[in-house]
Amino acid sequence: MPRNCVLIGAPVDSGKRRQGCLMGPDALRIAGLHDALTGLGHHVTDLGNLSPRPVAEPCDMPAHIHAPHQTKSWAQAIANAIESISADDLPIFLGGDHSLSLGSVPGMARHAAAQGKPQFVLWLDAHSDFHTPSSSTSGNLHGTPLAYATGKKGFSGFPRVQPPVPEDHICILGLRSVDAAERDMLQASGIRRHDMRDIDETGIARPLAAFLDTVAQANGALHVSFDVDFLDPGFAPAVGTTVPGGATIREAHLVMEMICDSGLMSSLDLVELNPFLDERGRTAQVMVDLVASALGRRVFDRQTQAFG
Repeated sequence: MPRNCVLIGAPVDSGKRRQGCLMGPDALRIAGLHDALTGLGHHVTDLGNLSPRPVAEPCDMPAHIHAPHQTKSWAQAIANAIESISADDLPIFLGGDHSLSLGSVPGMARHAAAQGKPQFVLWLDAHSDFHTPSSSTSGNLHGTPLAYATGKKGFSGFPRVQPPVPEDHICILGLRSVDAAERDMLQASGIRRHDMRDIDETGIARPLAAFLDTVAQANGALHVSFDVDFLDPGFAPAVGTTVPGGATIREAHLVMEMICDSGLMSSLDLVELNPFLDERGRTAQVMVDLVASALGRRVFDRQTQAFG
């Protein structure tokens, strides 16, 4: 089915100390994202890149937290941009580091609630990003979005998340680098989590299908947050948080094809692309190809799988 795809550039680069993700949105455009989507029959509107306003209110966070004011400005700008999105639009947030999701996930949760739908989140990432500012040893806020979106405390100065995303509405696929504090919090949470051993043992389709079935049964809105480091760095080197042993290209395409078959995706993050670390645009092109799979590109037509 044709979709109204809305590209929202969010070149946030304050969620961590290593710079370069601010070039991500334009790299995705240069790699042909617009043409890939229109070639599949979708209508595409590109809103350009957001430019956040400085935040005057204090962010009373631990001293080691990197750039909290700047990151809060980005979160507010992204959440505000969502207010102009209609119920029929598919916003695609072009990042930018993963602190982008401090704005996109709460903003989409409010958007879903206004339509009477529960929000679900599929997190494709090597990391769980479930730190709070007090548990983070790096001080990098790109490792905190899921804690913030679920209503964890410690985000002083950031807007209160309303409604928070229920923990059992979240599924993380591809985990292979989780800090001790995050591991303890995850194990005490209701979040569905699947590390690469799970995927090696059972395949990636089984846990994803179970989650998509849950979303469909609840008539939920599905936000997909795709971090480049979900992929093995041998396929996608342009990320500052490389962890060997990630998803293969074929596994990633299968995930995106299953998302497409489900018809459930209501919004998408593309984050952590650092073109400075890329090889002639290789990673940006991989990301564009994966988005195309999520929106209908395939070799042969298949009968749509029914979820729910």
